Amino acid sequence: MVRAAFGRRPAGRQTVVSERVAAGPVVLRDVRVLDGIGDRPRPGHVVTEGTKIKAVGDGEPPPAGEGATVVDGRGMTLIPGLTDAHVHLILAGATQAELMLGGAGLGYLKGAAEARAMLMRGFTTVRDMAGDTGDLKRMIDAGALPGPRIYPSHAGLSQTAGHGDFGMVYDVPTALGGTATRAERLGLMRVADGPAQVLAGVREQLRKGASQIKMMAGGGVASAYDHLDVLQYTPDELRAGVRAAADWGTYVAVHVYTGAGIRRAVEAGVRVIEHGQLAGEDDVRFMADHGVFWCLQPFAESDHRYPDPASAEKNRRVCAGVERAFGMALEHGVRLAFGTDLMLDPAHSARQSEMLTRMAGLAGGPVAALKIATSGNAALFRMSGPRDPYQLPTPADEAAFGNKPHLAHLGVIAEGAWADMLLVDGDLTRDLRPLADPDANLKVIIKDGRIHKNLLT
Repeated sequence: MVRAAFGRRPAGRQTVVSERVAAGPVVLRDVRVLDGIGDRPRPGHVVTEGTKIKAVGDGEPPPAGEGATVVDGRGMTLIPGLTDAHVHLILAGATQAELMLGGAGLGYLKGAAEARAMLMRGFTTVRDMAGDTGDLKRMIDAGALPGPRIYPSHAGLSQTAGHGDFGMVYDVPTALGGTATRAERLGLMRVADGPAQVLAGVREQLRKGASQIKMMAGGGVASAYDHLDVLQYTPDELRAGVRAAADWGTYVAVHVYTGAGIRRAVEAGVRVIEHGQLAGEDDVRFMADHGVFWCLQPFAESDHRYPDPASAEKNRRVCAGVERAFGMALEHGVRLAFGTDLMLDPAHSARQSEMLTRMAGLAGGPVAALKIATSGNAALFRMSGPRDPYQLPTPADEAAFGNKPHLAHLGVIAEGAWADMLLVDGDLTRDLRPLADPDANLKVIIKDGRIHKNLLT
């Protein structure tokens, strides 16, 4: 019998796009550049060279060189590639039954398909918050498979009976000599109790190439044993995880909904809060005072379906707190990140785009929401420091940007930034809803300087 556990997602049309990826320089002319930093688009052109943006200018571009692809933007809006700071690639493309009962390769194959689907929705960078994505990341980075850049956490760490413990109630806990759960064998979770096991668990993920660490610091909606209010991981355990991550130059993010869990985590040195929809105003002020990032998902109750009435009620409570949480975050100036956390319901995966458009009504308007999902998330990704797999500035970058190294990274359209861009049919300063239908409205998708979709040329 498969116990209800993880999460889910939505259906959408899939445009058939050639798998032949166009390489070589790209010249985008007659575009309105909304660069991920400013509030207004400016007309002009963008030229790429290799994997980076070579030039952003006004008026007509210089003559295209040999082998260049010229795209006439027809006055459409050019934005940075979208980013999602909380995804589960392995969990997103498969159902719970498929993962629990199918062969080990099924989740990875479906994860590869989901990676391509995310890219075709315009998400060129994602932070994976629990999943064995190492090989998938390597294949995508090598250009062998289409998909977004991946900031991997590898297995999420959970205490026994915590949000990441997917053993059966009658199983002997691993800390007491029991065998690893299916989720652990698939590299999705690692159950670790006590500072010594937490240290080993964090170091295990760093050995696998994690760019940040995920720990479960409170109860979850989908998990069977824990209530939303329970605190998970003692301060000593949290501090052990934070210390192990910091020794490698990176940080810990925690799953938690309540103010008490947030405070315990932040006091232990945690730098990113995932979820937190049940926080109170004092807790939000506490986050702002400590400069932590808040990866706050714009959940609607219909985003997830839970046959178990207890999980359905927990989901209702979390979703009821979304609007108030965003309002408090804006009022107190907490640094926001955008994430979706959709999983185990492949029919709902395309809701990723809808959730982004929902942000406009919660985070201060369409431009503010778009900046959170581009340059804002990129600032969070940079917290991985030396473990950041995509922030390795070259001498040329250093010479070009001087004291502005952020421009040589992600989430912006600027000279020297990674060439990740979307050409959108619609005025995104007024409305983000064109992004909810990427098949129709994303006319060009460029990632790493390569055209993955082009409906104009």
